[in-house]
Amino acid sequence: MDFSHSAKVEDLRSTLITFMQEHVLPAEAAAQQHHAANPDVWGPPPVMAELKAEAKERGLWNLSLPADSRGAGLTNLEYAPLAEITGWSPLIAPEALNCSPPDTGNMELFARFGTPEQQQRWLEPLLAGEIRSIFSMTEPAVASSDANNVELQIRDEGEEWVLTGRKWWSTSALRPDCPVALVMGVTDPDGPLGRRHSLVLVPTGTPGMTVLRSTTVLGFDDRHEGGHGEIEFDGVRVPKQNLLGERGAGFAVAQARLGPGRIHHCMRLIGMGERAIAAMTARSLDRVTWGVPLAEQGVIQQYIADARIELDAARLLVLRAAWRMDRDGNKAARHDIAAAKVKVPLTVKKIVDDAIQVHGGGGLSQDTMLPVLYAQARFLQIADGPDEVHRRSIARHELGAEPLLKGA
Repeated sequence: MDFSHSAKVEDLRSTLITFMQEHVLPAEAAAQQHHAANPDVWGPPPVMAELKAEAKERGLWNLSLPADSRGAGLTNLEYAPLAEITGWSPLIAPEALNCSPPDTGNMELFARFGTPEQQQRWLEPLLAGEIRSIFSMTEPAVASSDANNVELQIRDEGEEWVLTGRKWWSTSALRPDCPVALVMGVTDPDGPLGRRHSLVLVPTGTPGMTVLRSTTVLGFDDRHEGGHGEIEFDGVRVPKQNLLGERGAGFAVAQARLGPGRIHHCMRLIGMGERAIAAMTARSLDRVTWGVPLAEQGVIQQYIADARIELDAARLLVLRAAWRMDRDGNKAARHDIAAAKVKVPLTVKKIVDDAIQVHGGGGLSQDTMLPVLYAQARFLQIADGPDEVHRRSIARHELGAEPLLKGA
């Protein structure tokens, strides 16, 4: 395994660091002020349009997508250090580069499974960063960590699909520039397990589709993303041609986006951990207690040392998973992805928690990014599969594996 950066990645990385330093980080204050002054407005601040234009100009666009999806054509391993840098500003940087979920996964699905008409209508403006999109799978009434539990009904009525049910955690659902939702539901209730569900495209605003509210994440409304909508589908009718992929293949299609999505989350989380370490070290050098800087206190040095050790270890798990995805495919790498998905949020959450402790009361306030970073890390112990599900997968694999030596 060779995790060194290629010349192409090193050039992109240098360009991205400059872009982040000169444009993205300074835009955070403007974004915060915009949302404070416009509490009823969902979506990004006006500065996002400027950032997108600048990112395109610098060649920092669609970095997460493969070449056959008209992206930058980077491997997972090449994308990892770039996604990590965007994690320093998780509310702004990913969207500025058109590399934010759920759009990255949705674009891949449109590219792989969409009809030419679907690609022209939805994929083209997504690739251009002109619109956002929704992925609606989880439901409030069932344990959605097992996607086979999804209950929303998609009835076959001649030339139309009719959707009835409720979804939640539908990110971007309250944005005005979000015109389509990819909705998973049951089309074949009597089919075999894994062949009961399908994905259907529902234009937002279709009669019967109602966004009831946005759920918060530890109190954060995620207004910049367009919230996380709870959506009711009450007899929503869409044409038959709005099926994405084959009928009954919704489970497989949804899984096709989750593997890359999980590892992308982990890549960005490494960057969030790096920002927390930077904040913790800066604070410890600046703040004086009992006549000496906090940095001279043994307990603080332990926080910093443990943070570096654990984050570097977590990064290696991410890089190994990315390397295996490139070499052997997403399915073969699923246990490596699962291991990273457990380790990285847990590690970053602890690092951010220690950074908050070093900051004292200020670390709990809106004056730092630490509460945002904590919420992101904690959220990702549940989103895209809770830790328990990934641990179960890893344990089952381990229980069925042949030991290297017999008689242990």
